[in-house]
Amino acid sequence: MNKKVGIKFKSTGKVYDFSCGVFVLAPDDHVIVETEQGLGMGTVTVGPQEYEEKLSGKPLKKVYRLANEKDFRQQEKNLAAQKEAHSYCLKCIKELDLKMNLFSVEKSFDGNKYTFFFTSEGRVDFRQLVKMLVKHLGVRIEMRQVGIRNQAKMCGGVGRCGRELCCSAFLEKFEPVSIRMAKEQSLSLNPTKISGQCGRLMCCLTYEFDTYRRLKKEMPKIGKSVMTPDGKGKVIRHSAISNRITVRLEDGGEIEIAVDQIVKE
Repeated sequence: MNKKVGIKFKSTGKVYDFSCGVFVLAPDDHVIVETEQGLGMGTVTVGPQEYEEKLSGKPLKKVYRLANEKDFRQQEKNLAAQKEAHSYCLKCIKELDLKMNLFSVEKSFDGNKYTFFFTSEGRVDFRQLVKMLVKHLGVRIEMRQVGIRNQAKMCGGVGRCGRELCCSAFLEKFEPVSIRMAKEQSLSLNPTKISGQCGRLMCCLTYEFDTYRRLKKEMPKIGKSVMTPDGKGKVIRHSAISNRITVRLEDGGEIEIAVDQIVKE
């Protein structure tokens, strides 16, 4: 039986499966693997698991070798080169007066390509910029325009909850988020309170949405008349997690009761 491991190339990146080959690997091991972009250095994040090659579809690429001191030194050189390339690119962007926000630069492990990540409100003609970068750096250049959420994921930060941003900590892909999710959870609809660092609706609005929707199916809808031990009234609020509702009585008073306290007429 063959074994595979899950490998990340960036702390906020996707986990890719690779065949262990002849290596005995464990989480946090640093390895060199062959990718479509050439050799890359990654970290084992998912320990060895057995798999059947026939059932996995496309054959998995194998781990090339374990990383050594020379590889770590190469990685440090790449990081220093990325900073220099970032500064030079910002200078060129200013000189060309381009409407783009450069926020990250990545150099391939073997050093034959730079990828520049940026955001922009529209399309950007960066052909002249690429010519300047190729002339200065002497390698292949790729300009990649990404969304504002991807920028937050790559840059990281701390959310209003005081924890590391979900997108940079563990989310591998973005799920659709709508204002309806905030309404369903009775959250404030103030944009400043339900928006993340990226300025979009917070990803965590999706986490409990299905639970709230399921719980509220068992509760009388807002505006419905119900009979309570204190008299008849209308439902004005839900507290789905505690399975309680707030009712405004006919005399103007408000009470909060458990759903099972509703008197059946």
